[in-house]
Amino acid sequence: MTFSNFNLKTPLLNALDDLGFTIPTPIQEQAFNVVSSGKDVVGIAQTGTGKTFAYMLPILKNLSFSTQDNPRVLILVPTRELVIQVVEEIEKLSKYINNRVLGVYGGTNINTQKQAISEGLDILVATPGRLYDLALSRVLQLKSIQKLVIDEVDVMLDLGFRHQLINIFDILPERRQNIMFSATMTEDVDTLLNDFFKAPKRISIAVSGTPLENIEQISYKVLNFNTKVNLLTHLLYDSKIFNKVLVFVAHKRMADRLFERLEETFHNELCVIHSNKTQNYRLRSIENFKDDKHRILVSTDVMARGLDIDNVSHVINFDTPEYPENYMHRIGRTGRAERKGTAIVFSTEKEQEALNRIESLMQKKIPILDVPALVEISNELIDEERQQIKEHYNPLKQGVEDAPGPAFHEKKEKNKKVNLGGSYRKEIAKKYKKPKTRGDKNFNRRNKRK
Repeated sequence: MTFSNFNLKTPLLNALDDLGFTIPTPIQEQAFNVVSSGKDVVGIAQTGTGKTFAYMLPILKNLSFSTQDNPRVLILVPTRELVIQVVEEIEKLSKYINNRVLGVYGGTNINTQKQAISEGLDILVATPGRLYDLALSRVLQLKSIQKLVIDEVDVMLDLGFRHQLINIFDILPERRQNIMFSATMTEDVDTLLNDFFKAPKRISIAVSGTPLENIEQISYKVLNFNTKVNLLTHLLYDSKIFNKVLVFVAHKRMADRLFERLEETFHNELCVIHSNKTQNYRLRSIENFKDDKHRILVSTDVMARGLDIDNVSHVINFDTPEYPENYMHRIGRTGRAERKGTAIVFSTEKEQEALNRIESLMQKKIPILDVPALVEISNELIDEERQQIKEHYNPLKQGVEDAPGPAFHEKKEKNKKVNLGGSYRKEIAKKYKKPKTRGDKNFNRRNKRK
């Protein structure tokens, strides 16, 4: 089957020809007719299998020209990077179509986005938080939404967007088509489906945990962080084989720490990205990596879904992910579009249990390679790796019972007086013989004579 079998309009076929796409992926082939029919759809497919085109092709095919200001298609994604990526994909497909696409996300000037919305649009791509802010400001009207697409919904729920999604559902028109795509089907996703979707058609291409066949997977047993750095540096020295490398770490602090260590050796070849970096810094890092200005990109799991970069030769799991699904998303950054790729995972003794869970999910053992003899084995531990010694008793340390009490004390005697109201005022008047009425001088004179 080719894209010509989809009975697409000529402008869409011309755009696909320009991109060099002729044969649809399995998720694109199975989702096209269902999405075109207007039914609610749930698509489960591995990352990197073309989910964006799977829902955009049928939407663009049926999206007629309109001059109305309010958007008709709403696409929700979890990260800013994914907003930009989806907008770029839509613009590629819309090269010969006259439609208006806008991406909105947090971390940038909301007034600029309000101005862009007021000029009118057809397709809106947004993160949930910024979308809800714009809707509450009344600048964005959602009454014309005909199709709602939620991309990477499992990540959205993992990031805590459930309540924001429910709030968005409440302000959307009831009569709409719901389209949801995800790499994994979790209990939270299933609950969301049952609550808000109407008899959705389910399309599942690959079982969650099935590794892509064109990705070679290998692992190294490593002693500690410093040995991991030494091994990674040794591998990255071979720039011909490791020509475009994504290095995933557990958290932001680890990303910065690893970046500082690698920068000494790979200064002009290295960039880093995580959620604490500014939007401009993140975008610049991704662009430099895409354009081959930088060979190595250090990233956190939050970025794993927002990265769609071609020709990534290797994905290196510097830290073994705690959840096996995250491993699948990470390695899915390589081996895209039927190209070959390699995924490497470093595991310490403490991380072996996490590695076992990954192998259990995939139902496959990852081959273990010996650490090269040239790699220095370090015994120096970082703070997180050192055993925390609990002191049973230390007289120099204050316990809970020694902590200062609440900021409260008894009032002084003079401050304990209470307001006695009217009777008090009468007593004062009698004591100082004040006149009954203001200016009654005769009353005062008579009292003095007495």
